[in-house]
Parts: sequence; C-alpha cells; structure tokens
Amino acid sequence: MNQHPQHNRRQFLGQSAALACSAPLVMSASGPLLAAGDKNNNRKLRVVFIFTPNGTVKEGFWPKTEGHKFEITPVLEPLEKYRDKMLVLHGVCNHLRGDGDNHMRGMGCFLTGIELFPGNVQGGSHSPAGWAKGISIDQEIKNYLQSKPETRTTFGSLEFGICVRNDANPWTRWSYAGPNQPIAPISNPYQMHKKMYGEIKDQKYIQQAIDLLQTEFDKAKQSIQNQDRQLVENHQAHIAKMRESFLQKRKSLAVAPPKLPTGVPVDRTQMPKLTRMQIDLMVNGFQNDLNRVATLQFTESVGQPIMKWLGIKEGHHQLSHDPDLNKKSQEKLVKINQWYAEQIAYLVKKLDETKQVGSDRSLLDDTLIVWGNELGHGNSHTLNNIPLVLIGGGESFGIEMGQFRKFHRVPHNRLWLTIAHSFGHKIKTFGNPRLCKGGPLNLK
Repeated sequence: MNQHPQHNRRQFLGQSAALACSAPLVMSASGPLLAAGDKNNNRKLRVVFIFTPNGTVKEGFWPKTEGHKFEITPVLEPLEKYRDKMLVLHGVCNHLRGDGDNHMRGMGCFLTGIELFPGNVQGGSHSPAGWAKGISIDQEIKNYLQSKPETRTTFGSLEFGICVRNDANPWTRWSYAGPNQPIAPISNPYQMHKKMYGEIKDQKYIQQAIDLLQTEFDKAKQSIQNQDRQLVENHQAHIAKMRESFLQKRKSLAVAPPKLPTGVPVDRTQMPKLTRMQIDLMVNGFQNDLNRVATLQFTESVGQPIMKWLGIKEGHHQLSHDPDLNKKSQEKLVKINQWYAEQIAYLVKKLDETKQVGSDRSLLDDTLIVWGNELGHGNSHTLNNIPLVLIGGGESFGIEMGQFRKFHRVPHNRLWLTIAHSFGHKIKTFGNPRLCKGGPLNLK
C-alpha cells in the first residue's frame, strides 16, 4: 500500500533531522582530527619513556669516565652520533620494597615511584603482589598538560607497545592512570593507527553521507509545503556548517597519517618491523600534536623475545640469568641491548630530522627521551643502578646533556621530580614522599 505523500515528507524530515544530529557523533568516532597548533608560540615540550627488560650488561653499558669526555660503550654505540644530546646516569636506584619480586617492583614501581598493593600474583618472592599504589609519572605530566588549554591535545598521551603479552599482571604494565589503574599499551600498530586517525574509509563515508543529505534536502524542498520549507532550510544550514567543520578538521592535520605496510603479523618474529611502524606513528603523532607524552614498552618484565634476526636462539630473559663469566652469553646480551639502542637511535634520528610545524626547530629540540629498565642487572635482580639514558633537547628542559653523571644511590623518585619540574609542574613529592627528600635531582 502506498503511503500518504504528506506522511512521506514528515518521515523524511524526521529521519534527516536524526541523521543530522547524529553525524557529529559519527565524525567524532571516525578519528580525533583536531588542530595541530597552540594559540601561543611557546615551545611544545614532549617526553617519551622507553622500557627495555632484564637489566643491562655492566661492562657493555657503563662508561668509565665521568663528565663530558665519557666513552661510548658497545651498548651505546648506536647512539654515538647523538652523544652531545645524551645524558647517562649512574647511581639512580629504585628503593621501593614490599610485596612482589624485583621484576614486579622493577616494572610496576618504576614510573610510579610507589609500592605495589598486596595481591594474588605470585612471583619469585615469598609475597604475591598486585598493581601499583599510585599514578605513573607519564600520566602525572599528561594530566598537568591536559589541565591547561594552551597545552591540551587530543589524547594527552599515547601508550605504544612492542610485542607486549596480552595477559595483564604486574610484569606487563608500567603506566598507571592511578592506584590500581594499569594502562595497557597498544602493541598492534594497525590498532594504534585507527585510534590516532580513524579509518580513512570512515572519513570518506561521512563525507558522502553529508553530501547525500544536502542533495535529498534540495529534492525535498521542491515537493513540500511552505510550512515545512523553513524546517528543511534550517536542516540544510546545519548540514552546511557540519560539512565545513568536517572539512576543516580534515585539513587541520599538519601532516598526513603514515601509510603502514600491510599484512605484517603482530607477533614476536616481526619485532623489528613492528618497532619501526610504532615509532613512525609516534613521530607522526607528535607532528600533528595529538599528544605531548608517549611511552614505548618493549615486551615486558621477564621479557623473553628470541631475536633470531640477530643470530640468537636463546630467549633474552634466559640469557640474562647466565653468570657474568659466561663470555658467550655476555656477548649475546650486548647484541640484544645494542639492538634496543638502535631502535632508540632510529627514533632520535626521525625526531631530529623532522621540523616542528611552523618552526625551524626539530621535534628533538623540544623532546626528552627517557630510556630505562626494570633491573640494574639481570642475574642479580638488583634494583640499584638502573641503566638510565636521557636523550633530547636538554636546553628546553633545563638539563645539561653530553655527559655521564654519577650519583650515590639516589631514589629514582627525584629524577621524576626533575622531569615534572622541567614541564613547569612544580610538585614537591611524587610516589612515596619518603623517597623525595632532597627534591629534584640536579641535572644542570
């Protein structure tokens, strides 16, 4: 049976109005395409926290000469080109104790600077443990930046993973939104791309839907009565504004999203390719000012990748337990840590070669990279002398680069205070207040 023409027109208007109202929500879901620039010309400070597991190799990592004339050791060799932008720290320690084994505390307490809750995850100690009791420094800085309009970005922070296990426990999480609130990193670069930019096909669909609405409204005006014409014209005006806003948002990206290689399996055999894909996404996100804070987590505590592309058949964690006198194992551990340094060098190079939008400064000039580990040394499981390397534009952060600094068993909480202060976030304590005595670590 044919419907009455007046009923058809009313139905069309109602459906069109509903679609017009819902379209902004669809647009939002398709990808957070916000303007890349701030309203002022202040420097856009950024920080990247990078985790690699299982401690380091003492003889292969630590320089012998303190100061500006420090040696580039085998592990740090891939970063030699950037020695003037690098600060190696010795004597910074994780003094947190309590529940969990050192792998757990090394992971969960590293960025949080506070103990783990009691829990039911049993590790290699007498006491099981749960999640960390507080927020991590990356999220603390993110929240501070997001609290101000001039430093607010689409995401605030992005958490990248490289082959992190899917199971959630204190060994696999180091970033925390708050007590008992671990943040899962995204290890799938295709998933990260979708989070950052949305599906391009969705954007095309939205554009087509908006154009179709305008066409249908034009047709409808020819066959409706005067009392409905104003309603149609009001809807048309709304759609026109929506279309202009959508096009403006699409144009506001400083650079186009990177094109990722297709069909790369997201598993540990593809770790080198996945790493480059994630780093390319990270740098692109900084270019478009989607976030000022990022984390990059390689596997997890007790990480056991088998790096066959290096000619190594044993797992990383297995090798880290071998004695220091085992020369072959030490050589393999140096190669593994060198490989991690090579990936960081790739990130540094891309940041250094990429200009900030509307500026002659590189992204590296205003970015601080913090590379750390959950342990000081693998086979002893010590939380002392955590291998820490800072790389980037020290001038922007009030940090003197190009040197090797030694401290005497200082809590790593004080380093996080230094970094927070460099962003203008003048907190007096972070994590466990007892470990903040002495205030920010002097890195000038």
